[in-house]
Amino acid sequence: MNRLDDLDSLEDLMRAANRGDTGAYHKLLTAITPVLRKVVRARGAALGPEGCEDVLQDVLLAIHRKRHLWRDDAPLRPWIYAIARHKVVDAFRSRGRRVELSIDDFAEGLAAEPGPDPTQGRDMEKIFGELEPRAAEIVRAFGLKGETTAETAARLDMSEGAVRVALHRALKTIARLRERMIE
Repeated sequence: MNRLDDLDSLEDLMRAANRGDTGAYHKLLTAITPVLRKVVRARGAALGPEGCEDVLQDVLLAIHRKRHLWRDDAPLRPWIYAIARHKVVDAFRSRGRRVELSIDDFAEGLAAEPGPDPTQGRDMEKIFGELEPRAAEIVRAFGLKGETTAETAARLDMSEGAVRVALHRALKTIARLRERMIE
């Protein structure tokens, strides 16, 4: 019972644990911990040994807290691996690994194509008209008003993450629209 290859018994252990069998739950955690440790170390090597152990504990806590959400008819391994992947990503995000880059460093590689650019001047209003109203407002907030993510989120009653996702999607849409207008 030391490997995750025996899916039926692991799934049986999880089913029993979810019915309140503490012995089955202990066996399940004993079986999955070494494998999860390897997954976390492989995906989060840059976190260092202590960081990986912290992530492993987060993974085990998440499994404990969310085990009632696991579907009895679903395989267990993908479910626990997904939790491990997400916790490793969360650990990197919480470290705040951001690199500040200047646009000037890339100016030579960002040359615009020759000809009129529809994203300049009043043509941009045509593009804004093609966006959903909230997406257009978010792009205006960043591009024209110079608002921060926090300011835009507060003004639009959205989370900062939702504002970033909406901005990213809007910019992708603008890029597609621009390409169509240039052609």
